[in-house]
Amino acid sequence: MNIVSSTHMGKVRKTNQDYCLTKQLPDGAFAVVCDGMGGARGGDVASKIAAEFIGEHVIGAYRESLKPSSLKALLESAVVGANLAVYNAAQQDPNLFGMGTTAVTALVSGDLLGVVNVGDSRAYLIRGNEISQLTRDHSYVQTMVEQGKITSKQAKSDPRKNIITRALGIEKKVEIDYCEYNLEQGDRILICTDGLTNHLEDSEILNLVLTCPQQTLSEQLIATANQKGGSDNITVVEIFYE
Repeated sequence: MNIVSSTHMGKVRKTNQDYCLTKQLPDGAFAVVCDGMGGARGGDVASKIAAEFIGEHVIGAYRESLKPSSLKALLESAVVGANLAVYNAAQQDPNLFGMGTTAVTALVSGDLLGVVNVGDSRAYLIRGNEISQLTRDHSYVQTMVEQGKITSKQAKSDPRKNIITRALGIEKKVEIDYCEYNLEQGDRILICTDGLTNHLEDSEILNLVLTCPQQTLSEQLIATANQKGGSDNITVVEIFYE
């Protein structure tokens, strides 16, 4: 198992409010990516609090060869706790009121992959020559796509594409999504913020995954997103299951 990650401010933003953590585990791997929101009101604070809480909780409680039920419970409890941590921090400091963050967390235990997400940061599985989005965007435009009001192509350029419908830290309780997969040798897991997917189609991500060396892949994905505008912070993590 190998993990590679990179983050970049992009070409437009003046700060980087993304935050990521990764950890090699005895029989697997862990990664979390958060994309803060709140501007001057603490998006960078929210993403850091959430990622570090999730990381400490998961890594501290992790045991080898987790059963599916235990894997799910561990990830969900970590994200629920992170939501409260961000919410409480915002309530205690008027300068941070209204801050929040997306979160996508991947945990590999043996050949089992669990993914939890809130917001529009994504997780992908690349198997062979195919790419599959594992997470569902919690965004206004995704809801419009599902209702048949706009197409996926229109959603890419819709001015409301940055409006998310779920985030950590906004309310005391948060609704989260969980998915689980059995991995096969050669699988690659990619998790990222929307700074990447706003500029690259899934097919472009797949092409780079298949053609770039492992150690430079995240940097090349970020460079390509910047070449196409770099309108937001960009964070990419890849887990190579070998």
